[in-house]
Amino acid sequence: MGIASQDASEQLSALIDQLDAKLKHTFQNMHQGNPKHTLARFLKAREWNALKANKMLVDCLNWRMQNQIDDILCKPITPANLYRGIRDSQLMGLSGYTKQARFRLVFSVPDCTWGVPVFAIGAGLTTFDKASVNYYIQSHIQMNEYRDRVVLPAASRKHGRYIGTCFKVLDMTGLKFSSLSNLKVSICYYFSSYFLFVSPLLYLTVGIQLVSLMATIDDLNYPEKTETYYIVNAPYIFSACWKVVKPLLQERTRRKVQVLDGCGKDELLKIMDYASLPHFCKRNGSRSSRYSSLDSDDCYSFDHPFHQEFYNYIVQQAKSKNNESLIKHGSLHVDVPEPDPEGIEIINTIESELHKIGNQNGVTRSLSGLKIV
Repeated sequence: MGIASQDASEQLSALIDQLDAKLKHTFQNMHQGNPKHTLARFLKAREWNALKANKMLVDCLNWRMQNQIDDILCKPITPANLYRGIRDSQLMGLSGYTKQARFRLVFSVPDCTWGVPVFAIGAGLTTFDKASVNYYIQSHIQMNEYRDRVVLPAASRKHGRYIGTCFKVLDMTGLKFSSLSNLKVSICYYFSSYFLFVSPLLYLTVGIQLVSLMATIDDLNYPEKTETYYIVNAPYIFSACWKVVKPLLQERTRRKVQVLDGCGKDELLKIMDYASLPHFCKRNGSRSSRYSSLDSDDCYSFDHPFHQEFYNYIVQQAKSKNNESLIKHGSLHVDVPEPDPEGIEIINTIESELHKIGNQNGVTRSLSGLKIV
């Protein structure tokens, strides 16, 4: 860390010390014993400007308090079949971890990236059509919180060092221009930094699939949680949008995105073992990553060990609270903050590019009502 970065960190730390007790409590729940690393994430998200980072962090803490995010892992989505439907239509799961040091080639990954969780996302085939928007947002935030409170701390303990980020592999299988006219839900899901979702890439992928609320949540409340976004099985529509969006992104964001050839298997094996490869990278051919429930390693499935542990953890947390109201049916409503101007600019750029491509492909009429909000 340079001198300027160190000064910004000390300035932000001093500002956080002035918070009231309630905000300090939710900050403790958020940083999980690693306040310096958490402050560094918010500073990085605001180009090491301590005042801007402080505003971002305080807004985040107020958002957590107002929406009871500290208790969200005590509020299971019930019945279980409803949650199964969400998993079938919001494709994401933990496929494994990056390679252990003794198995790595020296040039394949930096020392700091071994033992890091790898999440797989079926961006092209996610449909969000099995539940209400509130349920999907609740599930999304719960996944973030489980990652930060359970998965990452467990990885840190196992490897004896702080691990606070993850890798994400986004499968664009199924992303077709012809499907754009069916966009009905204006929520920008996957790049958050839960896909350049948070970083604006998300706007680009699921922005085409059904996208914006989740991206905003991640961007403003879970910044800098992803080391690298690996894009695989990318069709022309993605490449066309990426070409116009890439220049709008900050350099640190552009460096995080790697568009791999085909399913990306050869490149991904440089940073992870075969067992940790997402299921859609293990096959030959173009079988859909959505219709792979017969595969025992389908990390999207509710029956996968990760999702079973995740769901059971939430149920047990609810029971430990001994509060029946936490287990009652009904979705949790969470307020979504306004997106950053940068995100709005990117959305407008993608929307313009989609209409341009539509004109070239003779589908202008079907896109006349397309609006990525």
